[in-house]
Amino acid sequence: MIETGPHYPTLTGAGAGRLLDRPWRIVIAGAGGWMGRASIEQLHGLLGDAFEERVVCFGSTARTLTLRGGLAVAQQPLREMANLPAAPSLVLYFAFLTQEKAGLMSHDAYVAANRAISDTVFDALGPIGAEGVFVASSGAVEMVGRQGADPNKALYGELKLQDERRFAEWAESRRRRTVTARIYGLSGPYINKIDSYALACFIVDVLSERPIAITANRPVYRSYVAIDELMSVAYGLMTDGARGVTRFDTGAERAFEMGEIAADVAVAMGHRLGITRPKITETEADYYAGDGADYDRLRRRLEVTPVDFRTQVCETGRYMAEAGLHMAAGIQR
Repeated sequence: MIETGPHYPTLTGAGAGRLLDRPWRIVIAGAGGWMGRASIEQLHGLLGDAFEERVVCFGSTARTLTLRGGLAVAQQPLREMANLPAAPSLVLYFAFLTQEKAGLMSHDAYVAANRAISDTVFDALGPIGAEGVFVASSGAVEMVGRQGADPNKALYGELKLQDERRFAEWAESRRRRTVTARIYGLSGPYINKIDSYALACFIVDVLSERPIAITANRPVYRSYVAIDELMSVAYGLMTDGARGVTRFDTGAERAFEMGEIAADVAVAMGHRLGITRPKITETEADYYAGDGADYDRLRRRLEVTPVDFRTQVCETGRYMAEAGLHMAAGIQR
């Protein structure tokens, strides 16, 4: 079983160094979600006493975000983002209604809600003095126009694609910087919606002391990147002095089939209760992974320390165990 106790993600590479050297204000839009909370923790670890004066958090409502170790951070309503005084800023754009929400709302309501979020962030860039934006996009853009694609995922992907284009045009027309990551598989602390992610489901099985259950009856391929590694790459690109747009896919050295992923989870977490899976009856593979070679080139150029998959499993599992997520899961599979 994994070891529990405080353990925090670390930003590495050229971008982390430049954040320490230059006093950019960092504005987090969507601070209460997975990527937002993880970014708060990363930046607090990096900036130390300067965190409070350099990081500003926004989300759907005003509230206090409580993180591991007792860190409490004020979140302001997103609509107030444009009221920040102008200062050289880097914006992390995480705010978005996910594809799960698309299944719970009407098409028009879902589109309108996400466009309102996008408008709020976009319209604030000029007034607050934004010099760079990180756009957390999704591999779901692949589903746009694909025959047989899940309609909720395709709609989510279409709106993400629109945001990619919108924030790219902002950078190109104003000689600013936009960095866009199409995220395929992510791991690490503050993971949420655990019944939506295979990795989290496998970890829940381990923490619940039962066999790891794979439900897919076809080959399924995924790749995972640690959230601290991804954000280290993002900061490296945002602070590199370039203008315009860089877009990249998240990706590992190669995509792994679900059986390999389950086996690595078992090894990483010392699990000995086995793996179950139905017979493979469908031959067409489900492949959802980005361009790992391009991502690896960026990571190396920016001197970002890689996080191997088994370490990713342990980091994610440690957080889930500490938060008791396996006890609240109630997963039906």
